[in-house]
Amino acid sequence: MYRAKKLVLAHFWVAFVAFFAAILLGEWQMFVRSPLSPWINNPEHYYRSVTAHGTVMGYVLPTLVAMGFGYAISELALKRPLTGMRWAWGGFWLVIVGTVMAALTTAAGKSSVLYTFYPPMIGSTFYYLGVVLVVVGSWVWVALMSLNLYWWRKENPGATVPLAMYGNVAGAYLWAWTSVGAASEILLLILPASTGLTDTINVGLARVLFSWTLHAIVYFWLMPAYIAFYTIFPRAIGGRLYSDTMGRVAFALFLVFSMPIGIHHLFADPQVGAGFKFVHAAMTAMVSVPTFLTVFTIVASAEVVGRLRGGTGPLGWVMALPWRNPWMLAVTLAFIMLGFGGAGGIINMSYQLNESIHNTQWVTGHFHLIFAGAIVIMYFMVAYELWPTLCGCAPLSPCLIKAQLWSWFTGMMILTLPWHLVGLLGAPRRMAYYDYTHPALHPQAITVTMSAFGGLILVISAALFLYTLATARRQATPPPVFQFSVAVHPGARAPAALNGLGLWVGMMIALTVVNYGYPIVQLALTPESTVPIIPIGAR
Repeated sequence: MYRAKKLVLAHFWVAFVAFFAAILLGEWQMFVRSPLSPWINNPEHYYRSVTAHGTVMGYVLPTLVAMGFGYAISELALKRPLTGMRWAWGGFWLVIVGTVMAALTTAAGKSSVLYTFYPPMIGSTFYYLGVVLVVVGSWVWVALMSLNLYWWRKENPGATVPLAMYGNVAGAYLWAWTSVGAASEILLLILPASTGLTDTINVGLARVLFSWTLHAIVYFWLMPAYIAFYTIFPRAIGGRLYSDTMGRVAFALFLVFSMPIGIHHLFADPQVGAGFKFVHAAMTAMVSVPTFLTVFTIVASAEVVGRLRGGTGPLGWVMALPWRNPWMLAVTLAFIMLGFGGAGGIINMSYQLNESIHNTQWVTGHFHLIFAGAIVIMYFMVAYELWPTLCGCAPLSPCLIKAQLWSWFTGMMILTLPWHLVGLLGAPRRMAYYDYTHPALHPQAITVTMSAFGGLILVISAALFLYTLATARRQATPPPVFQFSVAVHPGARAPAALNGLGLWVGMMIALTVVNYGYPIVQLALTPESTVPIIPIGAR
């Protein structure tokens, strides 16, 4: 890496320290909701905690990880110094200032509006300005990734864009477009209400604009994880990537299918027509295509390694895999959690089945398995893999890494599976406390207690993760040059459509307009969707 080591480390350290603070808040929330704790005196404290936890986990952590990893990819994959270093630091500080603004107003009880900040609840202006600064800081990263790829193309006319950079820029463009929804909601609707310019707000329009961001943001979260699947995992276990082209197809399809699906979160909203709910439900199913492609390609890449290590027969290669390698363990655990979470998502995307689990703990279990499980465990591995290059240290202890991975997986399964069960029993999410002595709720007491213990294991695992990074020691000899995975057939030229992103970005924008244009215009012209605001700080 040339110039960006300190920049990448700054992004990672802030992301992971904030992540640990949010983990502590999450465990406290589960404790006070469980039979282990008496009812809290002020439930407002619970909602402050939920807002802070969700804001850090949903916006701050993945944004900083994507930015830091993106800057590293730009230098390591393109093999040229990062262009725009001062701008990159400027974007980083915008994210920091925005995070502090949002955190302080939340801690003061002025913005307990939760991660989704749905109106008519309106928090402090400074909370929303903080979120805007985080987004603007990330847009600096988007611009720099595009600019660095542009300069590399000028220096290497006709060359195939490295797969890691292709996925990196795809994730940047996806984030730039999906963040427009929440940014528009804040700038056009919420800020005028929070500053007192209006005392009403169009809640239907606000929720549709947020749905623009609400689900597509998940695929922005997972882009670093998928980049690691394709460009680090095969090399880390001693093999090669089964198909470079398949990786490009997956990244391109995420651009196309990620956007027009958010209204499936609004199945219970009467303002949105059933026709668009059906369309978004159908499009949601299409997101499984790049995921299935990825699972196939990564398993095939593992099979290549197993065969090279002497595995024979239909499944003999599985036993021959390097199971003691932390990467082998991490990807296996990630796929297990992705499978459980994806199966639950089939229920969420179904208009009929969703009615039975809407706004229950089932939903919380689903997205924790996807994000906190499958995605975050790969964030850990990205940090572990880059740390010798960033810090000049020896490779981190495989024993510590495997202990941390197993504890994270164990805690996540103990946390989320009971949530799915109590969700089926009707337990609502985002409630500060329950009366478990009531006959109807008493059967849920043991499962909620199990989740609290699962959260405690996650706290220990997160602490072990930070300990492993913080105790890495420098070594006198420089670490080997970082290499991304090589395809089984290296040097093959990528098809023109898969060596650029223009076609896919155009399709992404077009599908968004088709799937969101009419509901947005309709609700903007529907006065019945406008209601008085509820100022949170005034309660």
